[in-house]
Amino acid sequence: MTEFRASFDADVTFLNGGRLQVQGFRLDIPAADIGTDALADLFVRHLGLLMVGEVSVRDVHVVAETHRGSRDTVRPLPAHDGPDRLVDLNHVINAGMTTYPGLPGPEITPHLTREASRSHYAPGTEFAIDRISMVGNTGTYLDSPFHRYADGTDLAGLPLHAVADLPTVVVRLAGSGERGIGPHAVAPHDVDGAAVLLHTGWDRHWGTDAYGPGAPYLTAAAATALAERGARLVGIDSVNIDNADGAERPAHSILLAAGVPVLEHLTGLERLPVTGARLHATPPRVAGFGTFPVRAYAVLPA
Repeated sequence: MTEFRASFDADVTFLNGGRLQVQGFRLDIPAADIGTDALADLFVRHLGLLMVGEVSVRDVHVVAETHRGSRDTVRPLPAHDGPDRLVDLNHVINAGMTTYPGLPGPEITPHLTREASRSHYAPGTEFAIDRISMVGNTGTYLDSPFHRYADGTDLAGLPLHAVADLPTVVVRLAGSGERGIGPHAVAPHDVDGAAVLLHTGWDRHWGTDAYGPGAPYLTAAAATALAERGARLVGIDSVNIDNADGAERPAHSILLAAGVPVLEHLTGLERLPVTGARLHATPPRVAGFGTFPVRAYAVLPA
């Protein structure tokens, strides 16, 4: 379904005095043919303005663009059913692929070929058993607290409710001119009990040399805000939730210390609504291990 946003200038006067002016304001809208009166009403509702007198809207431009999560501005999502309710959010793992620059790619080799298996089974029966050697930071993977802290919870100790069937909040950041995602970017969202997924659009560089340098990341202040406001998991469609150009890892340190798993190298977040989907990103229960690939996927609302 095509979504639309409007860019406009507006003047607001208040019944108890005062005035508000905006230029080039962008707002989610339910349809491309919205009128100026309806747009003014959505603008007031989005900002939660009180004692509004007059609102004038001008220089309106409507563009086809993914909704960013404007409050009280769009109609309920259409119902989804069947396979269309399931959205893959993970990259495919291939032999030799690069996930994080400098880390080795996976080695995938046969342990028992189909041809060799034929001597073990009845005629017409054959199997393939393959072997994979890889670092835990391969593909789309989940970090447990043990990844950062020796006494933190490992993959085997993560409770299912920390990584499965989580309500999602998608923070739209694609097109931002800033690398660092600060606390103001996440402030409008109700993140308590939710998987917060940072949609930067950086996954478009996956598999290229551009994926590593200059990637967006979560700042320490934003990581603190998410942990304090009750986020249950934080994910990003970028090379690292921290600034990979430096040696410090404050976002990892803050979130994992608070018991909040980190999900990196996501993809396909543009296919999710801002709210309403549920995330599953469950790794195998490997004892003494901190990070492992997952088949992250979302279930859209029925």
